Amino acid sequence: MNGDQTQFEEPILKLRRQIEELSATDTEPGRQAEIAELQKQLIKVSDDIYSKLTPWQKTLVARNAQRPYTLDFIAFLFDDFTEIHGDRKFGDDPAVVTGFARFRGTPCAIVGHQKGRNTKEKIFRNFGQPRPEGFRKALRAMKLAEKFKLPIFSFVDTQGAYPGVGAEERGQAEAIAMNLREMASLTVPIIVTVIGEGGSGGALGIAVGDRILMLEHSVYSVISPEGCAAILWKNSAAAPEAAAAMKITAPDLKRLGIIDEIVPEPSGGAHADPARAAEILGPVLEKNLKELLKIKPALLPEERYKKFRKMGVFEKG
Repeated sequence: MNGDQTQFEEPILKLRRQIEELSATDTEPGRQAEIAELQKQLIKVSDDIYSKLTPWQKTLVARNAQRPYTLDFIAFLFDDFTEIHGDRKFGDDPAVVTGFARFRGTPCAIVGHQKGRNTKEKIFRNFGQPRPEGFRKALRAMKLAEKFKLPIFSFVDTQGAYPGVGAEERGQAEAIAMNLREMASLTVPIIVTVIGEGGSGGALGIAVGDRILMLEHSVYSVISPEGCAAILWKNSAAAPEAAAAMKITAPDLKRLGIIDEIVPEPSGGAHADPARAAEILGPVLEKNLKELLKIKPALLPEERYKKFRKMGVFEKG
Protein backbone atom coordinates (compact mmCIF):
# COMPACT_ATOMS: atom_id res chain seq x y z
CA MET A 1 0.00 0.00 0.00
CA ASN A 2 1.28 3.43 -0.87
CA GLY A 3 -0.41 6.27 0.98
CA ASP A 4 1.29 8.94 -1.12
CA GLN A 5 -1.58 10.46 -3.04
CA THR A 6 0.79 12.68 -5.03
CA GLN A 7 1.56 9.66 -7.23
CA PHE A 8 -1.70 9.93 -9.13
CA GLU A 9 -1.84 13.71 -8.69
CA GLU A 10 1.68 14.34 -9.98
CA PRO A 11 0.58 15.46 -13.48
CA ILE A 12 -1.82 17.95 -11.86
CA LEU A 13 0.80 19.23 -9.43
CA LYS A 14 3.33 19.62 -12.25
CA LEU A 15 0.94 21.81 -14.26
CA ARG A 16 0.09 23.89 -11.18
CA ARG A 17 3.78 24.49 -10.53
CA GLN A 18 4.28 25.62 -14.13
CA ILE A 19 1.34 28.03 -13.87
CA GLU A 20 2.62 29.43 -10.57
CA GLU A 21 6.13 29.94 -11.97
CA LEU A 22 4.86 31.72 -15.08
CA SER A 23 2.38 33.82 -13.07
CA ALA A 24 5.21 35.02 -10.82
CA THR A 25 7.13 36.51 -13.77
CA ASP A 26 6.40 39.61 -15.83
CA THR A 27 2.91 39.65 -17.36
CA GLU A 28 3.78 39.71 -21.06
CA PRO A 29 0.93 39.04 -23.56
CA GLY A 30 2.64 35.90 -24.89
CA ARG A 31 3.16 34.57 -21.41
CA GLN A 32 -0.48 35.20 -20.50
CA ALA A 33 -1.54 33.12 -23.48
CA GLU A 34 0.78 30.34 -22.34
CA ILE A 35 -0.72 30.47 -18.84
CA ALA A 36 -4.25 30.30 -20.27
CA GLU A 37 -3.29 27.24 -22.32
CA LEU A 38 -1.76 25.55 -19.26
CA GLN A 39 -4.92 26.26 -17.26
CA LYS A 40 -6.99 24.54 -19.95
CA GLN A 41 -4.62 21.58 -19.81
CA LEU A 42 -4.92 21.54 -16.00
CA ILE A 43 -8.70 21.29 -16.14
CA LYS A 44 -8.56 18.53 -18.77
CA VAL A 45 -5.93 16.51 -16.90
CA SER A 46 -7.70 16.98 -13.54
CA ASP A 47 -11.05 15.88 -14.94
CA ASP A 48 -9.45 12.85 -16.57
CA ILE A 49 -7.60 11.72 -13.43
CA TYR A 50 -10.47 12.38 -11.03
CA SER A 51 -12.97 10.55 -13.23
CA LYS A 52 -10.96 7.34 -12.80
CA LEU A 53 -10.11 7.39 -9.09
CA THR A 54 -10.18 4.05 -7.29
CA PRO A 55 -12.02 3.80 -3.93
CA TRP A 56 -8.65 3.90 -2.14
CA GLN A 57 -7.55 6.99 -4.05
CA LYS A 58 -10.87 8.63 -3.16
CA THR A 59 -10.15 7.83 0.47
CA LEU A 60 -6.81 9.64 0.19
CA VAL A 61 -8.52 12.61 -1.48
CA ALA A 62 -11.17 12.69 1.27
CA ARG A 63 -8.34 12.93 3.82
CA ASN A 64 -6.50 15.73 2.01
CA ALA A 65 -5.65 18.40 4.58
CA GLN A 66 -6.48 21.16 2.11
CA ARG A 67 -10.11 20.09 1.67
CA PRO A 68 -12.60 22.56 3.16
CA TYR A 69 -13.56 21.67 6.72
CA THR A 70 -16.72 22.55 8.65
CA LEU A 71 -15.47 26.01 9.66
CA ASP A 72 -14.55 26.72 6.04
CA PHE A 73 -18.05 25.90 4.84
CA ILE A 74 -19.50 27.99 7.65
CA ALA A 75 -17.39 30.95 6.54
CA PHE A 76 -18.38 30.50 2.89
CA LEU A 77 -22.10 29.71 3.26
CA PHE A 78 -23.43 31.06 6.55
CA ASP A 79 -23.84 34.48 8.14
CA ASP A 80 -23.72 35.61 11.78
CA PHE A 81 -22.28 32.36 13.09
CA THR A 82 -22.13 32.18 16.88
CA GLU A 83 -20.31 29.14 18.25
CA ILE A 84 -21.37 27.48 21.48
CA HIS A 85 -19.04 25.43 23.66
CA GLY A 86 -19.32 22.66 26.20
CA ASP A 87 -21.76 19.86 26.93
CA ARG A 88 -22.79 21.18 30.38
CA LYS A 89 -21.58 17.88 31.86
CA PHE A 90 -17.83 17.53 31.43
CA GLY A 91 -16.23 20.05 29.09
CA ASP A 92 -15.74 21.25 25.56
CA ASP A 93 -14.57 19.16 22.61
CA PRO A 94 -12.83 21.12 19.82
CA ALA A 95 -13.20 18.13 17.47
CA VAL A 96 -16.87 19.10 17.14
CA VAL A 97 -18.05 22.59 16.15
CA THR A 98 -21.57 23.68 17.08
CA GLY A 99 -23.44 26.94 16.92
CA PHE A 100 -26.15 29.02 15.35
CA ALA A 101 -26.16 31.09 12.18
CA ARG A 102 -28.24 32.18 9.22
CA PHE A 103 -28.34 30.30 5.94
CA ARG A 104 -29.51 32.62 3.18
CA GLY A 105 -31.65 34.49 5.68
CA THR A 106 -32.99 31.44 7.53
CA PRO A 107 -31.88 31.00 11.18
CA CYS A 108 -30.38 27.56 11.70
CA ALA A 109 -28.14 25.38 13.85
CA ILE A 110 -24.85 23.87 12.68
CA VAL A 111 -22.92 20.85 13.96
CA GLY A 112 -19.83 19.38 12.37
CA HIS A 113 -16.51 17.68 12.84
CA GLN A 114 -13.41 19.87 12.65
CA LYS A 115 -9.91 18.66 11.82
CA GLY A 116 -6.68 20.65 11.85
CA ARG A 117 -4.19 21.41 9.11
CA ASN A 118 -0.93 21.93 10.96
CA THR A 119 0.43 19.97 13.92
CA LYS A 120 -0.83 22.41 16.54
CA GLU A 121 -4.35 22.49 15.08
CA LYS A 122 -4.47 18.71 14.66
CA ILE A 123 -3.62 18.17 18.32
CA PHE A 124 -6.10 20.83 19.45
CA ARG A 125 -8.87 19.31 17.32
CA ASN A 126 -7.82 15.76 18.27
CA PHE A 127 -7.49 14.96 14.55
CA GLY A 128 -11.25 15.42 14.19
CA GLN A 129 -12.03 12.46 16.46
CA PRO A 130 -14.87 13.36 18.86
CA ARG A 131 -14.96 12.43 22.51
CA PRO A 132 -18.25 11.87 24.40
CA GLU A 133 -18.48 15.56 25.30
CA GLY A 134 -18.35 16.38 21.59
CA PHE A 135 -21.40 14.26 20.82
CA ARG A 136 -23.20 15.65 23.87
CA LYS A 137 -22.35 19.20 22.85
CA ALA A 138 -23.76 18.50 19.39
CA LEU A 139 -26.94 17.06 20.88
CA ARG A 140 -27.26 20.05 23.20
CA ALA A 141 -27.19 22.37 20.16
CA MET A 142 -29.66 20.19 18.26
CA LYS A 143 -32.13 20.13 21.15
CA LEU A 144 -31.91 23.92 21.32
CA ALA A 145 -32.59 24.01 17.59
CA GLU A 146 -35.71 21.92 18.11
CA LYS A 147 -36.84 24.19 20.94
CA PHE A 148 -36.61 27.24 18.70
CA LYS A 149 -37.79 25.40 15.55
CA LEU A 150 -34.53 25.84 13.63
CA PRO A 151 -33.32 23.52 10.85
CA ILE A 152 -30.02 21.73 11.46
CA PHE A 153 -27.05 21.43 9.09
CA SER A 154 -24.57 18.69 9.94
CA PHE A 155 -21.12 18.38 8.33
CA VAL A 156 -19.43 14.99 8.67
CA ASP A 157 -15.65 14.63 8.44
CA THR A 158 -14.00 12.22 10.86
CA GLN A 159 -12.10 8.95 10.71
CA GLY A 160 -14.09 7.86 13.75
CA ALA A 161 -14.85 8.53 17.40
CA TYR A 162 -11.81 8.82 19.68
CA PRO A 163 -10.99 5.33 21.09
CA GLY A 164 -8.98 6.48 24.12
CA VAL A 165 -9.46 5.20 27.66
CA GLY A 166 -10.79 8.54 28.94
CA ALA A 167 -13.43 8.64 26.21
CA GLU A 168 -14.54 5.12 27.07
CA GLU A 169 -14.66 5.95 30.77
CA ARG A 170 -16.94 8.92 30.04
CA GLY A 171 -19.36 6.81 28.01
CA GLN A 172 -18.36 7.06 24.35
CA ALA A 173 -20.75 4.36 23.13
CA GLU A 174 -23.62 5.69 25.24
CA ALA A 175 -23.10 9.23 23.91
CA ILE A 176 -23.24 8.05 20.29
CA ALA A 177 -26.27 5.84 20.97
CA MET A 178 -28.05 8.74 22.66
CA ASN A 179 -27.45 10.95 19.62
CA LEU A 180 -28.81 8.30 17.28
CA ARG A 181 -31.98 7.97 19.32
CA GLU A 182 -32.55 11.67 19.87
CA MET A 183 -31.74 12.76 16.31
CA ALA A 184 -34.22 10.20 15.01
CA SER A 185 -37.01 11.91 16.96
CA LEU A 186 -36.22 15.61 16.36
CA THR A 187 -39.09 17.56 14.79
CA VAL A 188 -36.93 19.94 12.75
CA PRO A 189 -35.27 19.33 9.35
CA ILE A 190 -31.78 17.79 9.48
CA ILE A 191 -29.53 17.98 6.42
CA VAL A 192 -26.32 15.96 6.66
CA THR A 193 -23.37 16.46 4.31
CA VAL A 194 -20.36 14.15 4.26
CA ILE A 195 -17.61 16.59 3.28
CA GLY A 196 -14.55 14.35 3.70
CA GLU A 197 -14.15 11.10 5.56
CA GLY A 198 -17.25 9.72 7.26
CA GLY A 199 -15.97 7.00 9.57
CA SER A 200 -17.97 4.61 11.74
CA GLY A 201 -20.03 5.70 14.76
CA GLY A 202 -18.02 8.89 15.01
CA ALA A 203 -19.67 9.99 11.78
CA LEU A 204 -23.10 8.47 12.43
CA GLY A 205 -23.31 10.21 15.81
CA ILE A 206 -24.22 13.44 13.99
CA ALA A 207 -25.52 11.93 10.75
CA VAL A 208 -29.10 10.79 11.35
CA GLY A 209 -30.88 13.18 8.99
CA ASP A 210 -33.73 13.71 6.57
CA ARG A 211 -31.31 14.24 3.70
CA ILE A 212 -27.86 12.66 3.46
CA LEU A 213 -25.58 14.34 0.94
CA MET A 214 -22.01 13.46 -0.03
CA LEU A 215 -19.40 15.50 -1.78
CA GLU A 216 -18.29 13.68 -4.92
CA HIS A 217 -14.89 12.55 -3.62
CA SER A 218 -15.79 11.94 0.02
CA VAL A 219 -16.14 8.47 1.58
CA TYR A 220 -18.53 7.02 4.15
CA SER A 221 -17.92 3.69 5.86
CA VAL A 222 -18.45 1.55 8.93
CA ILE A 223 -14.69 1.25 9.45
CA SER A 224 -11.57 2.66 7.80
CA PRO A 225 -10.09 0.63 4.91
CA GLU A 226 -6.96 0.07 7.02
CA GLY A 227 -9.04 -1.23 9.93
CA CYS A 228 -11.03 -3.54 7.68
CA ALA A 229 -7.84 -4.82 6.03
CA ALA A 230 -6.26 -5.49 9.43
CA ILE A 231 -9.28 -7.58 10.48
CA LEU A 232 -10.06 -9.50 7.27
CA TRP A 233 -6.67 -9.63 5.55
CA LYS A 234 -4.59 -9.51 8.75
CA ASN A 235 -2.57 -6.83 6.98
CA SER A 236 -3.32 -3.09 6.80
CA ALA A 237 -1.41 -2.98 3.50
CA ALA A 238 -4.51 -4.51 1.92
CA ALA A 239 -6.39 -1.24 2.46
CA PRO A 240 -6.87 -0.61 -1.31
CA GLU A 241 -8.58 -4.00 -1.68
CA ALA A 242 -10.67 -3.34 1.42
CA ALA A 243 -11.74 0.08 0.15
CA ALA A 244 -12.98 -1.48 -3.10
CA ALA A 245 -14.84 -4.28 -1.31
CA MET A 246 -16.52 -2.02 1.25
CA LYS A 247 -18.39 0.18 -1.28
CA ILE A 248 -17.50 3.43 0.48
CA THR A 249 -17.68 5.92 -2.40
CA ALA A 250 -20.57 8.27 -3.12
CA PRO A 251 -21.77 6.45 -6.30
CA ASP A 252 -21.81 3.10 -4.48
CA LEU A 253 -23.71 4.51 -1.51
CA LYS A 254 -26.19 6.33 -3.75
CA ARG A 255 -26.86 3.09 -5.60
CA LEU A 256 -27.38 1.26 -2.30
CA GLY A 257 -29.81 3.90 -1.03
CA ILE A 258 -27.62 5.02 1.88
CA ILE A 259 -27.33 8.63 0.68
CA ASP A 260 -29.75 10.84 -1.21
CA GLU A 261 -27.57 13.02 -3.40
CA ILE A 262 -24.01 13.40 -4.69
CA VAL A 263 -22.69 16.96 -4.75
CA PRO A 264 -20.17 17.58 -7.57
CA GLU A 265 -16.74 18.94 -6.68
CA PRO A 266 -14.61 21.42 -8.64
CA SER A 267 -12.10 20.10 -11.17
CA GLY A 268 -9.32 18.43 -9.20
CA GLY A 269 -11.38 18.00 -6.04
CA ALA A 270 -12.71 20.33 -3.32
CA HIS A 271 -9.19 20.92 -2.01
CA ALA A 272 -8.23 22.48 -5.36
CA ASP A 273 -10.84 25.24 -4.97
CA PRO A 274 -12.63 25.30 -1.57
CA ALA A 275 -14.57 28.47 -2.42
CA ARG A 276 -15.96 26.88 -5.57
CA ALA A 277 -16.81 23.69 -3.64
CA ALA A 278 -18.91 25.78 -1.24
CA GLU A 279 -20.47 27.65 -4.16
CA ILE A 280 -21.62 24.32 -5.62
CA LEU A 281 -22.88 22.99 -2.28
CA GLY A 282 -24.88 26.10 -1.35
CA PRO A 283 -27.76 25.71 -3.84
CA VAL A 284 -28.03 21.99 -3.04
CA LEU A 285 -28.47 22.75 0.67
CA GLU A 286 -30.99 25.46 -0.16
CA LYS A 287 -33.05 23.17 -2.40
CA ASN A 288 -33.20 20.40 0.22
CA LEU A 289 -34.04 22.86 2.99
CA LYS A 290 -36.96 24.28 1.01
CA GLU A 291 -38.31 20.78 0.39
CA LEU A 292 -38.05 19.78 4.05
CA LEU A 293 -39.63 22.98 5.33
CA LYS A 294 -42.79 22.01 3.44
CA ILE A 295 -43.17 18.88 5.58
CA LYS A 296 -45.14 19.22 8.81
CA PRO A 297 -42.75 19.03 11.79
CA ALA A 298 -44.72 16.21 13.42
CA LEU A 299 -44.22 14.06 10.30
CA LEU A 300 -40.43 14.46 10.09
CA PRO A 301 -39.53 11.74 12.66
CA GLU A 302 -41.85 9.27 10.93
CA GLU A 303 -40.34 9.99 7.50
CA ARG A 304 -36.84 9.78 8.95
CA TYR A 305 -37.68 6.41 10.51
CA LYS A 306 -38.93 5.06 7.19
CA LYS A 307 -35.84 6.36 5.44
CA PHE A 308 -33.41 4.49 7.68
CA ARG A 309 -35.52 1.34 7.98
CA LYS A 310 -35.46 0.75 4.23
CA MET A 311 -31.67 1.03 3.94
CA GLY A 312 -29.78 -2.09 3.00
CA VAL A 313 -30.34 -5.06 0.73
CA PHE A 314 -31.21 -8.44 2.17
CA GLU A 315 -31.24 -11.78 0.40
CA LYS A 316 -32.64 -15.05 1.67
CA GLY A 317 -30.56 -18.15 1.08
